Amino acid sequence: MSNPKQLTFPWNKSNKSNFNNFYFESSNIEAKDALLASGDIFLYGLEKTGKTYLLQSLCNHYFDEGKTSLLIPLKEVKDLGSQITESLENLDLICIDDVDLIAGDNSWEIAMFNLINNCLLTNCRLVFCSSFNPSNINFELKDLMSRIKKINHIELFPVNTNNISKAIKFIANSRSINLGEREINYLITYSERSISNLINIMEKLDDLSMELKRKISVPLIKEVIRAE
Repeated sequence: MSNPKQLTFPWNKSNKSNFNNFYFESSNIEAKDALLASGDIFLYGLEKTGKTYLLQSLCNHYFDEGKTSLLIPLKEVKDLGSQITESLENLDLICIDDVDLIAGDNSWEIAMFNLINNCLLTNCRLVFCSSFNPSNINFELKDLMSRIKKINHIELFPVNTNNISKAIKFIANSRSINLGEREINYLITYSERSISNLINIMEKLDDLSMELKRKISVPLIKEVIRAE
């Protein structure tokens, strides 16, 4: 397409999401490889494993490659109506987050089925995301379920508890954040140990430390955690 870019929609938010800043354990290398490949995929896994962050990273990756992309976060935009999926098939990539939310909604299920068919004709890549294994999502439209089942399903696993410290160090280093053992231990003890939450806290710490011109310390971490 000409003038490649990420399309601007009311729900679009600027973000710094990047694959290089995501902590991939060995169990999630398959997911990383699948995202960076070219085929349609259905990414699923427990909440707060970083699925939305990875969709944002993929859209940013496409932008860097000079390709068009769009992320549709259904949790935020479902109430806008299924017509928002119309005439999108000429994009290079469409990511649908929380696709399970449309289950049982006839208008949305038909729209999603049509979107899949249209994207097949134009070679627009589709990446679906959900906290549920697609086989456990009760889509009422059998044709939609059939299409979804044909898509490559990849599970994203949570960070192993034994690797939380390693994950924090990785995320900090990727942002050039200097964290001592005291700060890392405080984060492990007092924050939720999901990869999604850790990334969120690190981003806020990075922004706040630059704004206040303070190094990241336990008191600063306390401020960020309290504000969560």
